[in-house]
Amino acid sequence: MNLWGVSISCCRRRHGDGGEGRRREAAGAAASATTRTMQISFSPSMRSITISSSNGFLDLMKVKVAARHISYRTLFHTILILAFLLPFVFILTAVVTLEGVNKCSSFDCLGRRLGPRFLGRGGDDSMKLVKELYEILDQVNSEEIPAGLKLTESFSEFLSHMKNNQYDAKTFAVRLKATMENMEREVRRSRLAEQLHKHFAATAIPKGIHCLSLRLTDEYSSNAQARKQLPPPELLPLLSDNSYHHFILASDNILAASVVVTSVVRSSLKPERVVFHVITDKKTYPGMHSWFALNPLSPAIIEVKGVHQFDWLTRENVPVLEAIENHHGVRHHYHGNHIMGTNVSDNPRIFASKLQARSPKYISLLNHLRIYLPELFPNLNKVVFLDDDVVVQRDLSPLWEIDLSGKVNGAVETCKGEDTWVMGKHFRTYFNFSHPLIASKLDPDECAWAYGMNIFDLNAWRKTNIRETYHYWVKENLKSNLTLWKLGTLPPALIAFRGYVRPIDPSWHMLGLGYQEKTDVDSVTKAAVIHYNGQCKPWLEIGYKHLQQFWTKHVNYSNDFIRNCHIFEPQ
Repeated sequence: MNLWGVSISCCRRRHGDGGEGRRREAAGAAASATTRTMQISFSPSMRSITISSSNGFLDLMKVKVAARHISYRTLFHTILILAFLLPFVFILTAVVTLEGVNKCSSFDCLGRRLGPRFLGRGGDDSMKLVKELYEILDQVNSEEIPAGLKLTESFSEFLSHMKNNQYDAKTFAVRLKATMENMEREVRRSRLAEQLHKHFAATAIPKGIHCLSLRLTDEYSSNAQARKQLPPPELLPLLSDNSYHHFILASDNILAASVVVTSVVRSSLKPERVVFHVITDKKTYPGMHSWFALNPLSPAIIEVKGVHQFDWLTRENVPVLEAIENHHGVRHHYHGNHIMGTNVSDNPRIFASKLQARSPKYISLLNHLRIYLPELFPNLNKVVFLDDDVVVQRDLSPLWEIDLSGKVNGAVETCKGEDTWVMGKHFRTYFNFSHPLIASKLDPDECAWAYGMNIFDLNAWRKTNIRETYHYWVKENLKSNLTLWKLGTLPPALIAFRGYVRPIDPSWHMLGLGYQEKTDVDSVTKAAVIHYNGQCKPWLEIGYKHLQQFWTKHVNYSNDFIRNCHIFEPQ
């Protein structure tokens, strides 16, 4: 027979005729059905196919193929092209199905959606919808939000409100803008409130530290050992011996001061060459003296002195301090309402900096004390001044070998570094260049430097008018009602030391551990001195937990005074 151009002819040959052969075939058909072997052979011209099977019989089937009208090469190329295209068609079909833009499963719909993509035309309805939405949002962005618009407080409420009211696209865009702006204001309020709470926590004295000061003061009055002379009389000449390394620390925080001194002594390669001059105020002096008398750090030499014990510190020599204390604007600035004039549009970081500058410590004599070091230590040539919120991790004796080239102040510059928040500070950061006096005298792009760890050449300092310049600018700021700057005691020092600063390697002094939570821990471990400048001091609850460990390891939590005041190691 002939089927679609294929002719099939069949013939069957049997060995033997008669009923006996047919009976043998019927008896063995079931048993041998699965064991038959088939042979297929093609003619050389591919025009006929012969199929034979042998199971004791010989069956032949010939299939004749009609004449071909296309070449095998064309057929081969067609198969290759289909093999290449079909995977892409499958992938595109899957993607379109997953997009779920509309419920369309017919081949006609699939062609409408895939066709423009193959032809390079953007025929997707979803893209048109997105473009239309962009246009509406752009239009609404320049429009005012209607007054009295009631807004939802969560996304689920917003979505439910949209579904229930079935607003048009523009109304949807208006309400979306209003909702997002409202949420942004709430976030800003929360961040400003957080900074304000941090400020109050930072300016308050923790109960444990206050307890420590009271207990040590009581010990000073009742325990002769706590009142012993520091240093012993036989070591007094070393206090002015310039062959030793002299460190100066001014603080009213006993626990913080103990960490600074302990870290310096532990890090020093020659602790017997270390001389520490600890200066504190009159009320803290008994407790500070008791601590270092009862907890000596031999072989280092430690002197504890109150500001009232320096004969040179008089009102006549320090007139600017009296002016600061009596200035109404200063009292209001540091002790007044710290949120007055603040609005939700303020940058939280800038607000935090303003709050930090309003800490009452900036009108303390201890904070201004460093500007009088040449007069307070007339016999010393070179000293390292440390703030009480630093930790020393490396031997600092090489600082005395730095050639300051006739400069007075060896300091780390704070305008160069990867962290631009911490190390991106120029004069414009601290001064109000809209004021004509500042604009005419200073360069906004001039690089700032850091207080907290400075090597001072006191001999070179005594040949300058740094102290007079400092006093002049502090008075000018008071006259202008604090409009020249409002960021603590560093700005007048930046002006007074202009031309007298020798930049030192940044690895000597790493800053920002009190306000940059993302401080790189690896960099911290490598720094010689780490500085917790900022609100989040390591002894406060608001201190960053992952950075506290570098400070707490220098606290002796087994000390009876610390334990009895319930000062515990952070967990």
